[in-house]
Amino acid sequence: MQIIGDASDPNTANILVNYASGIIANYLISINSEKVPMQIIPEVRMMYNGELKGVYMFVPGLMAMLLMLISALMTSLSITREKELGTMELLLVSPLRPAQIIIGKVFPYVFLAFINSCIILVLGNTVFGVPVQGSIILLLLESLLYICMALSLGILISSVTSSQQIAMMISLVALMLPTILFSGFIFPVENMPWILQVFCYAMPPKYFITIIKSIMLKGTGIIYVWHETSVLVGFTIFFLMLSVKKFNVRLS
Repeated sequence: MQIIGDASDPNTANILVNYASGIIANYLISINSEKVPMQIIPEVRMMYNGELKGVYMFVPGLMAMLLMLISALMTSLSITREKELGTMELLLVSPLRPAQIIIGKVFPYVFLAFINSCIILVLGNTVFGVPVQGSIILLLLESLLYICMALSLGILISSVTSSQQIAMMISLVALMLPTILFSGFIFPVENMPWILQVFCYAMPPKYFITIIKSIMLKGTGIIYVWHETSVLVGFTIFFLMLSVKKFNVRLS
């Protein structure tokens, strides 16, 4: 009997394979108690990560966490600092439109986060040996989409806060800890209680980590990650619409 495990998540794959092997062993004991002894030999094959390297799980999770912190946290602090110092109103009465001011404030973080994503991919491939089986262009486009989603979330945080301390606390509580705990980065989502699983499915990093693993380790294309991509697009549009509404109400 062949058992094939998806080792892109090595911890979950190892647990499932051991659980299946235990079921087979119990079945053999039950049928051999009164009959001629027979054997079922399980042959395990791990797909996409035959050596069960933890770094294959660590690099995508680290990429999701860093891009979220750089894009959302730094953007929210940057815009909130302008409000706290009273310079945002001075910028708004300038000939520039509010949308142009916001774009000017967040564009450096788009560039910085995109450069960081490229550095992480290069280091993950050259230093840690994490392969890139799929399209590098698709991988970079998905990273750019995730960065835009995180930036829209940072703008939303800045639009509902008035000080850098509050923005930092909200960002740490709403971004950093959930990204680590509820995105599948450390703990498998399937092993959590159903209430926490519902909360996990509301976390954008979970979908980005799935996309990164699918493209880097499995070599899949957009047809296999379209659902996760659509979810990230939906999060981006939702955060942008909500942040624009809150921003206009606050500064009108």
